[in-house]
Amino acid sequence: MLQSAWQWILEPGGEAVLLFSIIALLIGLILGSLIGSSSRKETGKALVNRGDKSFFKGIQYLLSNDHDQAIEEFTKSVQVNSDTIETYVALGNLYRSKGDIDRAIRIRHNIILRPNIDEQIKIRAIFDLAMDYRKGGFLNRALKTFLEVAEKSPGDVEVLKEIERIYEELRDWEKAYETRQKIARLDKGDHRNILAHYLVEMGKVCHEKGDLGRARALFTKAISTHRRCVDAYLHLGDLYFERQEHKKAIAVWKKVVEIIPQFTFLAYRRLEGAYSRMKNLEPVGLFLKQCARSNSDAFTHVALARYLHNENDVEGALRETEAALALDPSFWEARKFKGEILMSQGRDEEIISDYGEIMKNLNIPYLRFRCSQCGFEPDELQWKCPQCNGWDTIGLVESDNTTVEP
Repeated sequence: MLQSAWQWILEPGGEAVLLFSIIALLIGLILGSLIGSSSRKETGKALVNRGDKSFFKGIQYLLSNDHDQAIEEFTKSVQVNSDTIETYVALGNLYRSKGDIDRAIRIRHNIILRPNIDEQIKIRAIFDLAMDYRKGGFLNRALKTFLEVAEKSPGDVEVLKEIERIYEELRDWEKAYETRQKIARLDKGDHRNILAHYLVEMGKVCHEKGDLGRARALFTKAISTHRRCVDAYLHLGDLYFERQEHKKAIAVWKKVVEIIPQFTFLAYRRLEGAYSRMKNLEPVGLFLKQCARSNSDAFTHVALARYLHNENDVEGALRETEAALALDPSFWEARKFKGEILMSQGRDEEIISDYGEIMKNLNIPYLRFRCSQCGFEPDELQWKCPQCNGWDTIGLVESDNTTVEP
């Protein structure tokens, strides 16, 4: 129990500094009374026996969130008793939280180089050093140091997640995928969506390099790993379309409509880009008409309207924009497209009659996205939340202000 408490209080992060410092004092006192070595006894008792009031003042300043004064008092404390590792760790975390990475790093080295230090404390100090490097932007150093910790503690999921995060930032998707596989073996839960996204990112790299065969295999593997990975369907369809295998592309994009209907607009917009490059648009028309029958939402009707307008069916296009607006009067994209059609036809009276409704709803965005985990609202759909780093947590915000996740 004592060891687990010790590991808990040494967790990194500025938000834990206060609790860490208070409990560190208690653990230090316990260590001083329970552990037999003279150096351990000094850890807790010296704070009291030597009349060192600075440590307690440091805690008081932390309570009032005055980190500068806390640093000053903790510095005085280590001058009285340089053997108090807890104080050094608190100082290191405080310096990191203030962005003074050089001092934080020096403190970690001071702890690591101490003779006869407990192995678990040393490993945690190396971990903290890696966190300092990461906060300072030294990603390669941070990665090397985290990997050193992982060798000493191969079952530490926290370390593996930090390694994974750096691989993501370095865009080394293969290593990120391998690291997530290790995490999945240690941490219960469903990791398929994250693994699938890494496979998609690997596929994108191959696609950009012109290795279409490898890219296709990776996109397909991503789908088999996680059936609801929308990004995999979209990019597999893109690959087919680039190879002018239009029917295959449409068939893949159609899966998005079947599996996650709220993201069908992503497939529709790809189809819109296909109009000018496909000689035979009949498969597109059949697909959109089928979707309109089975998935009656505003996006579906606008997509069909664009197709019909491209086929010179003006009245049919107007009917579909009206159908979209009947479902959602605030859908500004439908209103904008309807206005474009009316203007191109010179139908001034209809433009005037529709003008009031257009002005009422023009500034109301139809597409809003929100992270269900942290509430972050990006301007466009992202598969990974940039704020909380959650995969597949960003979804569409419905008219009733609820969020629909992938």
